[in-house]
Amino acid sequence: MRLIRLVSALLLCTGVAQASTPAPAPAGPVTRLDHILLWGRGIDQTTSVMAVKLGFQVRPGRDPGGVANRYIRFADSSFVELLGITRPEPEFDPGMKEDQQALKGGPGSRTFGFRTSSLDAIHDALKARHYAVTPFFSGPDSAKPGWRLFAFDRAPLSSNTFFIDYAAGYAPDQFDPANAGDYRATREHPNGARELSSIWLVSADADADRRQLEKMGYGHAVPVKLPAVGAKGFCVPVGPTALLALQPDGEGIAAQTMANGGPRVLGVSFGVADLGRAQRWVERGYERKLATYRGLSGESVLAPTRDDLGLSIEFHAMQPESSPCAGASL
Repeated sequence: MRLIRLVSALLLCTGVAQASTPAPAPAGPVTRLDHILLWGRGIDQTTSVMAVKLGFQVRPGRDPGGVANRYIRFADSSFVELLGITRPEPEFDPGMKEDQQALKGGPGSRTFGFRTSSLDAIHDALKARHYAVTPFFSGPDSAKPGWRLFAFDRAPLSSNTFFIDYAAGYAPDQFDPANAGDYRATREHPNGARELSSIWLVSADADADRRQLEKMGYGHAVPVKLPAVGAKGFCVPVGPTALLALQPDGEGIAAQTMANGGPRVLGVSFGVADLGRAQRWVERGYERKLATYRGLSGESVLAPTRDDLGLSIEFHAMQPESSPCAGASL
């Protein structure tokens, strides 16, 4: 799939112009967080961490120009796209090159996507608010069901973002809709992960991200603290998912991340069918005992993945349907 190459190129200079006459974007339940782009030190090393240490099932991708991608897909239709350099002097597009420079060649993520069934309406609304949105791009080709997306000419948030929609039946790791059994199996993970529930952004000014999200149509922010990573900021509901706009709060992982690499995706939270199983898998993978804690989504455990992946992975017990920021409070 050529999604990563197009997204990376589009997000070279992502951002937002100042809005004059606000026009609310249709940011209702048709919009949710879709996926992150996660760079590793190498595609096999990252795959090993995700599969062996964390218990995810990793699906094959492609290797265009020396940058390979693989997928971790979930039952709620979200996913993680893994990226890794596979040869000397790979063919970076400008967005890839910028990512690598910002990450200093190390692991981590600085790009994520919103998925929406109202792509045209959101594009028009953001454009009316004087956001410098790009034209639409699509793939993989006209003969197959695929995707459409747009991004920004300058980043509206501290991490790069884009909006995307998929044709019915499209999945980047499987193009044949007749293989329904295979499709379901690719979303079953040994650790019991079923959903991507939140993406955590870290910057020096969480309120700046909150204000931008509100201008984009994503209001109702709730103050939040995450002692497990030493961060505070805001939980912003995006459909059934939550986008956390955070900044360091004393010493901890958030402060270390900002000191060593600047704004980026600080962490990702996944709902699991059995928290005890996910905890045991991570404890075996990292050969250490882990304590649970009361997180934004209830009982949670934080995997010690920062050195391996450049971000934190949180697992939490799945909750009955409720507001994605219902557990947020200072």
